[in-house]
Amino acid sequence: MVKKSGSKGYNGGAISDSGPRFVPPEGAVPAPMPRFIPPQLATLKAKPPTGAAWLHEIKFDGYRAQVHVSADGTRIYTRSGLDWTKRFPTVATELAGAGIDQAVIDGEIVVVVGERTDFGALQADLAASRHDRLLLYCFDLLHLDGHDLRGVALQERKRLLRELIERTKLGPPILFSDHMDDGAAMFEGAAKLNWEGIVSKRADAPYRSGDRSDSWQKIKTSKKEAFPIVGYVPAMGGIAALHVARRDGRKLTYVGKVGTGFKMKVSADLRRRLDALPPPKTKLFSKRHIKAVEPKLVAHVEYRDITADGYLRHPSFKGLAED
Repeated sequence: MVKKSGSKGYNGGAISDSGPRFVPPEGAVPAPMPRFIPPQLATLKAKPPTGAAWLHEIKFDGYRAQVHVSADGTRIYTRSGLDWTKRFPTVATELAGAGIDQAVIDGEIVVVVGERTDFGALQADLAASRHDRLLLYCFDLLHLDGHDLRGVALQERKRLLRELIERTKLGPPILFSDHMDDGAAMFEGAAKLNWEGIVSKRADAPYRSGDRSDSWQKIKTSKKEAFPIVGYVPAMGGIAALHVARRDGRKLTYVGKVGTGFKMKVSADLRRRLDALPPPKTKLFSKRHIKAVEPKLVAHVEYRDITADGYLRHPSFKGLAED
């Protein structure tokens, strides 16, 4: 937890020394500062929806982060409610000193390499305790100054979030996640820039905590999935490849080798973790150069397609599913 100092008042977006913090919009409910709020999730779709009812945002490739700022301090939670404040100190410190009385912000912590967010680089930076490249893209506001905003329309929540960031003069590593009205154009741009995809959201929808509904839709330019690691090929100081499987209930089906995407520090960390695992009760392959392990670790893998014989096509390692 990071403690904060004083705050500034405002009324309807204008800074003032007294009076109410803001004019609560329709749907806002007076409420105390909440504990962790299960985040809203997006439903996977093949193409973006059309029409004026939708807002379209970049789909970031990082760690979902829910930031709580109050007089009790600043905390950063993962999508499952783990307190990872100490892992993101630069983000927490920037928000703690911003002069915010109460806020719960939904966003994503990322590292940007070139023109896209890079999950592998993010994990490598965290493994090396490097924090200078961490960014928090803020895309939703769930609570503000004694009011629960989850019943407020998304476009109004985003307006309040933008105003909050502007009036407190927050800057990098804190950034507002903007949106476009044209989903098709944004998806085309995402594909050209090799982004993971976009997220389309109903502009008039409330925040459905813990729900995976059609009011948030994710459209990917490539496929990304979490696969249990069932084996690996050792290399000097790390690993040469992972072998992964898809889980269906208790059944594991081998889907092939992942041989790219390993940063040096992440590769070394993977080797230490995999070396510590016991051999499996049932092997999915018999090749001697592959060291089989119990499927205790799960890898995020990006791939283009599934081949006719059931293997991943052009897979790339994106990080461990630590949360």
